[in-house]
Amino acid sequence: MDVPFKVLEHSYGFADGKQMVEETGSGNKIIHGDNLEALKALLPEFEGRIKCIYIDPPYNTGNENWVYNDNVNDPKIKKWLKQVVGKEGEDLSRHDKWLCMIYPRMKLLHKLLADDGAIFISLDDNEQANFRLIMDEIFGTANFVANIMWQKRTSPDARLNLGPAHDFVVCYAKTKRTNKFNLVPLTQGREKDYKNPDKDVRGLWASVDITGQKGHATENQFYEIETPTGRKLFPPKNRCWAIAETTFQALRDDNRIWFGKNGNAKPRQKKFLFESEGTTVWTWWTNTEVGHNQEAAKELLEIFGDEAGFETPKPTRLIDRILRLATKKDDIVLDSFAGSGTTGHAILNLNKQDNGNRKFILIQIDETDKTGNAIDIAETITAERIRRVIKGYADKEGTSGSFDFYELGAPLFDEEGNLNETIGIIKIRSYIFYTETKKPIQEKAHKDNEAYLGKQNDTAYYFHYKPDETTSLDHAFLATMKTKAGQYVVYADNCLVTKEFLAKHNIIFKKIPRDITRF
Repeated sequence: MDVPFKVLEHSYGFADGKQMVEETGSGNKIIHGDNLEALKALLPEFEGRIKCIYIDPPYNTGNENWVYNDNVNDPKIKKWLKQVVGKEGEDLSRHDKWLCMIYPRMKLLHKLLADDGAIFISLDDNEQANFRLIMDEIFGTANFVANIMWQKRTSPDARLNLGPAHDFVVCYAKTKRTNKFNLVPLTQGREKDYKNPDKDVRGLWASVDITGQKGHATENQFYEIETPTGRKLFPPKNRCWAIAETTFQALRDDNRIWFGKNGNAKPRQKKFLFESEGTTVWTWWTNTEVGHNQEAAKELLEIFGDEAGFETPKPTRLIDRILRLATKKDDIVLDSFAGSGTTGHAILNLNKQDNGNRKFILIQIDETDKTGNAIDIAETITAERIRRVIKGYADKEGTSGSFDFYELGAPLFDEEGNLNETIGIIKIRSYIFYTETKKPIQEKAHKDNEAYLGKQNDTAYYFHYKPDETTSLDHAFLATMKTKAGQYVVYADNCLVTKEFLAKHNIIFKKIPRDITRF
């Protein structure tokens, strides 16, 4: 609540390989600024609409240039500590500071995530355990999905006798019971499991076990199987056949049961490659499957001619795995610690491969160099990478695509709590409609008066506001309202209509700025 609501100011668009003044309307956004304020600015349009979130926050190794607000003397942090953490928070370690930074951001990300969406967070052992605790609080323990281990290295760290080989990718769903992940394409390594030892005309296949735990088995899952050599087989001890006898016989008749080259082995079912829609994913992601840090550094080298100042960037194949697992072709994806722009790069690549229309929102704050000077990473690295990916770089063909670049603008309210008129009436109207309906405003032609915002759930909304004069809800204004609705909500500076009249006609008056919701 103490984070000011700031508007997004369009800086430029990029489409057809060229920069332009106009907005592209592509839905792809790169935002320059502190992600705490940027995430709040996204709420009017995107609350509950983001299908997949990936973030790679600072790992808190103690070696990073820290750019996010962890100042314990900041009024917002002090208030939060006093109300939430308690007196023990007055003497903070770096872990406390990191949690102070990440906690409100996760609260906002939770608001933005769709009910059937999922969030993936890259971390190492410095904060993974602490982070799980606040995620359990914000998302709920029932919505924890997995703690994925990503093999980030290709060889041991020669400086350490016992060095880390992996990072974590922690995954939570907004509502686990409604979230369903996709099958992902077979990796090159998994495709090698498909062979054709019996020269089946249907092509390559892999064999799978047809036994299962007998605890929930039915009677028709216990039967004798005779191999081609005459050997009689029953399910192993404490197990059953995973398929009924009639199903087994149908598969056998269709040459989908394999008894080994000698025809005498325990039967297994043939799964053909041409029938595969993909594979399920376990929680150990090897560097051969999804890439590693050195691969990511090489990608930046190809794009920029150097590593762009990022010591541990993420490979596009890692983000590609997440996108394939958690998105469909028209979903919106958010990365609020965008860094070198890997998420946007991966989305453009995948859209090109499957003809998708996924949208990205990337947020990046300024970082500092060794001398303490601010570097506009959002423009010079994040956006520049996306431009080069769209147009093509090195020997890589361009993906095509477009995006819009935004700066964080002024707060919606001034220090006295009044509307900041400098941001423009369009942004104010959008905010008012969102606070009432939790829906983005649809500004389109209508036959009502200029104060009309829209209609939702049989309620019509009006924002009767003029910067240079006092407005009133009176009978003259009521006569200009044309939309038929079961209820009316009208914002104005004053109300000159009796309470009895308002109640009789289902009209709710809200005073500007007193009754405007802050969030």
